[in-house]
Amino acid sequence: MRHRQVGTAGFSVSDIGCGLWGMSGWSGSDDAESLRALQLAVDLGCNFFDTAWAYGNGKSDGFLGKILAANPDERLYAASKIPPKNGKWPAQPQYDYNDAFPAEHVFAHADMIRRALGVDTIDLLQFHVWDDSWTDRREFRETVEKLKRDKIVHAFGLSLNRWQPANGIRAIRTGLVDAVQVIYNLFDQNPEDELFPVCEEYKVGVIARVPLDEGSLGGKMTRDTVFPEGDWRKGYFNPKNLNETLDRVDRVRDDLPAGMSLPELAIRFILSHPAVSTIIVGMRKQEHVRGNLALSDAGGLAPGLIEKMRKHRWERHPVPWSD
Repeated sequence: MRHRQVGTAGFSVSDIGCGLWGMSGWSGSDDAESLRALQLAVDLGCNFFDTAWAYGNGKSDGFLGKILAANPDERLYAASKIPPKNGKWPAQPQYDYNDAFPAEHVFAHADMIRRALGVDTIDLLQFHVWDDSWTDRREFRETVEKLKRDKIVHAFGLSLNRWQPANGIRAIRTGLVDAVQVIYNLFDQNPEDELFPVCEEYKVGVIARVPLDEGSLGGKMTRDTVFPEGDWRKGYFNPKNLNETLDRVDRVRDDLPAGMSLPELAIRFILSHPAVSTIIVGMRKQEHVRGNLALSDAGGLAPGLIEKMRKHRWERHPVPWSD
C-alpha cells in the first residue's frame, strides 16, 4: 500500500481510501458484511476512511467508530462531513451561509460526529456542500478557527459540489482549508484545469471521490439496471443518463489495454495525478476491498495511456437529478 500526504495537514494516508456512503445510503448493503469489509481494509493497509453524518443520519459514522475502537494500535484517519442545515444539495449562491452552516449547527454536529467516532478530535471535518460566495463571511472564518483552536478538529475541508470543481478556489486562498473533496474520474477531468493547480500551490490535499462514476465504471452496470425506490442511484441513473453514460463506458472499453479491467483503468487514471492525496472508493464487500486496494501497488498509468484517456472527458453541469 502506497501513501501520500494530505497537503500540510500532516497525514500520511493510503492512496486508496474507503468511502462509506454505500454502506448506509444505497440498497443492497448488509451491515455485518460492511463491517467485515472495513476490517479487511484495515488489515490490508488502508488507513483513510471517509464518512458523513448524512450517510444514514450518523449510521456510517457509527460504523467507522466501531472500526476505530477495534483497532486501537492502528493509526487510522477518520474524515466526516457536516450536512447543511437547510438540507439543500448542492449549495447555491442564493442560499445564505448562515442558512447552511450557522455556528451552533456546526458545533452540534461536530460533537455528534465525535461521539459516533469515539474520538476527542476529528482528523478531518468537512462541510458537505460549499459555495464560494460564502468565502468572505466572518462567521466562516470564526467557525473554522474555533474548530481548530479548541481541538475539535485537526484539519478542515470542503466537499465541493458535483461538477463544480472551481467553486472552492476562493476558500482555498483564505488559508483555512486543508483539504478538498472533489469528483475526479475518467469522465470528470475538469479539476485538472483550475482546482488542482491551486491545491498544489497552497499545499491543500485532494480527496478524489466518485472514482467509478457512481458505479458505471465498475463494469457491471447494464442498460437493464434498475435501482429500487429509496436508492439515490435510481434518480441519478435515470433512463437518459444511464444510456448516455453506458454509451461512453462502451467507448472506454474499446480503449482498454489487454489484461486490464475497467475499474483498474479508472482508479489508476486517478492515481496518475500528483495532486491527488487519496481516492475514496466504496467497498462494501471483501472482494471489492481486495481488488481495489491491490491497485495501489500498480500505481498510475503509462503517459501514453493517460493521453489516450483524455478523449473520454465529459463536460457536465449540475441538474436536479444529479445531487
